[in-house]
Amino acid sequence: MVRPARPDHLAQRRARTAWLLLLPLLTALAGVALWPLARTFWFSFTDATLFDLAGARFVGLGNFALLLADPEWWRSVWNTLVFTAMSVALEVGLGFAIALTLHAQFPGRGPLRAAVLIPWAIPTVVSAKMWGWMFHDVYGVVNAMLLDIGILSAPLAWTASPHLAMAALIAVDVWKTTPFVALLLLAGLQMLPKDYYDAAQVDGASTWTQFFAITVPLMKPALAVAVIFRALDAMRIFDLVYVLTGSNRETMTMAVYARQQLIDFQDFGAGSAASTLLFLVIAMVTAIYLTAVRLRLSERSALAG
Repeated sequence: MVRPARPDHLAQRRARTAWLLLLPLLTALAGVALWPLARTFWFSFTDATLFDLAGARFVGLGNFALLLADPEWWRSVWNTLVFTAMSVALEVGLGFAIALTLHAQFPGRGPLRAAVLIPWAIPTVVSAKMWGWMFHDVYGVVNAMLLDIGILSAPLAWTASPHLAMAALIAVDVWKTTPFVALLLLAGLQMLPKDYYDAAQVDGASTWTQFFAITVPLMKPALAVAVIFRALDAMRIFDLVYVLTGSNRETMTMAVYARQQLIDFQDFGAGSAASTLLFLVIAMVTAIYLTAVRLRLSERSALAG
């Protein structure tokens, strides 16, 4: 007579099977992500150059000391934080409004949902080049439209002006990425229980009351996911900035600064140090945000209990 396996043995067997199935994926991730990351960490402590990686010598924290003393590095940190804060705030606000619109029942909702995703589906380099021509001070359609309606009296060099370049970058990023945020929030809206709204209607609550008392509180987890996804993506932004404005000091982000050290200056050690600091900044911001969200949810659960 065969004895049935105990629950703890079944759990261990399932865990071993899961790890065996995940092993090929983990191996691939280690090869394409973990190993390059470890190499970057190592080169950040050396004096390696782009053409002499094998002869790199250990210099300790020298690269980090030079980096933290460089005003251009701190300028790139400030640019990155400004870009992240402004773009994420606009994308979440507009994305929430679009998600609420697409969640409503109206004819043609399906095709409109597909059309909204078109900007997000366009590759970043393609959209950056497209907007670069649209912002052109001579041939650009943006200047032509603003001149026609009387907002401008003379064309502006949007991506070349130190006062307008960051605004132009934020506008392009908002145009491209807001559909992604709207898609995330739309999925959250579709998961909300309808019983709360039925009860609110029975009590005579207005649409605005239902929105602020039911929709917004229940959407906070989805909003938190959207914010963290977009913040992580915005803080490591490179392609949009580099294609539209190059290594312009007024718009240089931390990723563009690291690329400048690696390629333009051929200083692999300094570039790796900048990349390492970028990774640490992103990890720190993520940890702080997730901790704050977790504490807030714990406080709400304690009050509800």
